Amino acid sequence: MMGFLFILPAMIPLLVFWIIPIIWSGGLSFTDWDMMSENIHFMGLKNYTSLLKDPNFGKVLWNTLVFALGSTVPSIVIGLLVALAMNGARRGTGIYRTVIFAPYITPMVAVSVVWSWIFEPRVGILNFVLELFGLPGSQWTQSSETAMLSVLIVTVWKSIGWTMIFYMEAIRKVPQNLLEAAAIDGANSFWRFWKIIIPMISPTTFFLVIMSTISSLQAYDQIQVLTQGGPAGATRTLLYYYYQEAFRNFNTGKASAVAIVLVLITVVLSLIETEVSKKTVFYN
Repeated sequence: MMGFLFILPAMIPLLVFWIIPIIWSGGLSFTDWDMMSENIHFMGLKNYTSLLKDPNFGKVLWNTLVFALGSTVPSIVIGLLVALAMNGARRGTGIYRTVIFAPYITPMVAVSVVWSWIFEPRVGILNFVLELFGLPGSQWTQSSETAMLSVLIVTVWKSIGWTMIFYMEAIRKVPQNLLEAAAIDGANSFWRFWKIIIPMISPTTFFLVIMSTISSLQAYDQIQVLTQGGPAGATRTLLYYYYQEAFRNFNTGKASAVAIVLVLITVVLSLIETEVSKKTVFYN
C-alpha cells in the first residue's frame, strides 16, 4: 500500500494526460463524430478500412518512416561526432557547447520561421551562398523533391545540441585507464573509439534512439510552418494527417483511427529497438 502511495503522484498525470486520452481516442475511432454534432454513431472498423483504402495513406506512412529515420540517425551520428570534438577541445568548450545547444531550447516555431527565410528561393541566404560557389539553387520547401530534405535539415539542426550533451557526459565517464591500456597495446584512435568508447556509451545511444524516434513521430511544428504537409503531400506525416482530418475535415473518428495507428507504430518501433538493444547495448 505504501509503495502505491509513493508512485501515485507520478501516476495521476500519466493517467489523466496519456492513458485516458488514448482510451478515449480508441473509442472515438469507432464512431463518426465530427466534434460539432451531438449525435455519435458506432461505425465499427469503417474508419480503419477507410484508412487502408485511402490512396494517400500509404504515402503518409512512408513519409513518416522516412522522417523518423532521416531525423534520428543524423542527429545521433552528428551529435556523437560533435561530442567527441568537444571532449578533445582544450579551450572554449563551454562557449561552443552553449552555441550548439541553444537551438534545442529555442521554440521550434521560431526556428522554423528563421529557416523558412533561409530556404526562400529568390532572396534566401542558402541559394545565395550556393550561387557564390557556382552551384544551382533550389526551390527547397516549395518543391516536392526537396521539401522533406528541408524539414529534415531543420529538425536535425535543432536536435544536435541535445544528443551532444548526453554523449559528452557518457564519453566523460569512459574509464581513461582502458583507453590508455589499449593505446599501450598498439590500438590506434579509431579502434579505441570503435572497441571501447562505442560499447561503453551504447546505453546512451539506446536512450537517444528511443527518444529521438518518439520525437520524430510527434513532429508537427516545423512541418506546419515550412510546408503545411506539401507540396503534393510530400511532407505529410501521420501526425500532420491526423491534424488535417481532425481540424480541417472535422472527421474526428478517422483522425482518432490515425492517432491509434501512430501509437501502435510508436510501440512497435520501441519494441524492435528494445529487442535489438539486448544484443548491442552493454551495461557493464
